[in-house]
Amino acid sequence: MQIGNLNLTDRYPVFLAPMEDVTDIGFRLLCKQMGASMVYSEFVSSDALIRQVNRSVEKLQVSPDERPVAIQIYGRFVDAMREAAQIVVESAHPDVLDINFGCPVKRVAGKGAGAGMLQNVPLMLEMTRAVVDAVPNTPVTVKTRLGWDHDHRIIVDLAEQLQDCGIKALTIHGRTRSQMYQGEADWTLIGEVKNNPRMHIPIIGNGDITSAERAKECFDRYGVDAVMVGRATFGRPWIFREIKEYLNPELPRTVLDVDWKMDVLRQQVATSVERIDEYRGILHVRRHLAASPLFKGIPNFRETRIRMLRAETTDELYAIMEETRELLHKLEEAQ
Repeated sequence: MQIGNLNLTDRYPVFLAPMEDVTDIGFRLLCKQMGASMVYSEFVSSDALIRQVNRSVEKLQVSPDERPVAIQIYGRFVDAMREAAQIVVESAHPDVLDINFGCPVKRVAGKGAGAGMLQNVPLMLEMTRAVVDAVPNTPVTVKTRLGWDHDHRIIVDLAEQLQDCGIKALTIHGRTRSQMYQGEADWTLIGEVKNNPRMHIPIIGNGDITSAERAKECFDRYGVDAVMVGRATFGRPWIFREIKEYLNPELPRTVLDVDWKMDVLRQQVATSVERIDEYRGILHVRRHLAASPLFKGIPNFRETRIRMLRAETTDELYAIMEETRELLHKLEEAQ
């Protein structure tokens, strides 16, 4: 799979989706270690980046070990996006610069940025051309949705228009903005874009990739060049390992048992604390742990989950995790 001058050699590329307050450098490194073909940053506000807001500048930190990496930016003003694109490329040297035309949350889309751009396609196209022209040596890609709502699912025509602006790949989330994250992702229009003979850039499908089986189905049925995994990574960064080994049966198998998975989650905690500090690192990571599907099936787990969400020190959190490890072993023995 070729994105501009970036060559991805995986037969079935699987990407980590950009997610605010989730895909920081520590989590990206872990997902890369688990087998992600490419990882995306949290989305960066163009306005905040131009003003050199610390939080936005911090998002540009990139480790050599996570490459290839994409930095994603968003905004509602063409000039700001152009300038932000240049800042990102000069500061972080990302392998890909991605434009966010898909974020549905009110504080972004409600102000005309992110998925809000789906209501102003001429401005979206003007902005895309400006960013492409601003960073000629870096592949520019776009992530967007099917349309604003069910009656305005414009992605098939929009994809061609964005391609004409010079983007090198397009990621499509199989929902409209009005759906937010509700209901099932509709991949039929993603497949229609991919099978459009006028489309020549890679198409990346996103939405409800929650298992290796589903990833294979999307590759086989819709013909996409890559799939992107988002919320299914919460408390389950090993989903990349599961998908990669399922799609590539010639690879050595990893024993994904309880102890291995608990050790991965413990590593996630340690990395978060190391990269930030103990209090904020735990605050950042504990909701991932509490949401982990690994703990589904443990009887009366609600109280333990609440304690995880309230833990404030590594010792406290590790103790709860070890309790949980024992609960999982007992559950296995009982089955």
